[in-house]
Amino acid sequence: MTRAHPDAPDVVRSAYAQLAVTDLAASRWFWVDMLGFHVQYEDAGTLCLRGTDELTHHSLVLRRGDLAALDHIAYRVRTPEDVDKAEKFFTGLGRPVRRVQKGDGTPGVGDAVRVIDPLGFPVEFFHDIEHAERLIQRYDLRHGAEIARLDHFNICTPDIPAAYAHYKSLGFGCSETIEGDEHELYAAWMYRKQTVHDVAFTCGAGPRLHHLGVATHESHQVLRAADLFGSIRKEHHIERGPGRHGVSNAFYLYLRDPDGHRVEIYTSDYYTGDPDHETYRWNVHDDRRRDFWGNAVIESWYKEATPVLGLDGSPQLVSDAVLDESAAQVGADGLG
Repeated sequence: MTRAHPDAPDVVRSAYAQLAVTDLAASRWFWVDMLGFHVQYEDAGTLCLRGTDELTHHSLVLRRGDLAALDHIAYRVRTPEDVDKAEKFFTGLGRPVRRVQKGDGTPGVGDAVRVIDPLGFPVEFFHDIEHAERLIQRYDLRHGAEIARLDHFNICTPDIPAAYAHYKSLGFGCSETIEGDEHELYAAWMYRKQTVHDVAFTCGAGPRLHHLGVATHESHQVLRAADLFGSIRKEHHIERGPGRHGVSNAFYLYLRDPDGHRVEIYTSDYYTGDPDHETYRWNVHDDRRRDFWGNAVIESWYKEATPVLGLDGSPQLVSDAVLDESAAQVGADGLG
């Protein structure tokens, strides 16, 4: 079992992401009509959405902005006191920190702390959030791809070992890695809830958001998503898949929303809750790591990602990575 730094907040899980979008109506069509998110709150500039299984106010917030970007990712912590611990922990690291009082931040969320973490990402830590009506058995309301819940964040960062060390200090376990022949770390999947990951790191220019992972219950819902976009001649939103990942074992489909934000529709990963759960290590030359069936990974998946904003709303500067997984591979990815 991974032990957090004694001063770190007790993180429960990945909770929600807030994206800046340039056309709220187009985003509503994509995320609500096509993917099947439920609208919990709506005003002229904001949509708060949740999946069928989620009992909290939202797992995705879309707000209108001039630049398509990640506003912040958010983790729920176990107690209100852990919000205070987050403030002290990141202040102690010398990172930018801002307290957000209930009513001044995202609708439905109580007191929170927003920080720029050591990787350059805008991250919120909160405990209190409004609860929502139980929709788990409201089959009559399901539509689109029938998204059940937010599963994970995948972030692009140029320094995977630094990302691993930071999240380990927050008590995250590591389910799987991609490593070089000399154990160079190309990617890692880390978790607090008892699944494969709450956050994963893709080696690349960053800080940038690679994708949001949202879960369905069954693989046929992943296939249905592809059929829905194809049936209305919007297949250009499909970037990659359907396929089966080697890492995580998940059945997947990657889509791009009208602003280019990437989302993975995801199902069939596994339990990681045993205290002696061991990290599974993939070699970067194993062409099954990104797709278990050997299907090629297109270049945009490795190279394109969403910019992230600072606490003042300005875009964060991006640094290039030293390692390049797409160049290190042989075979299935079709690159290098």
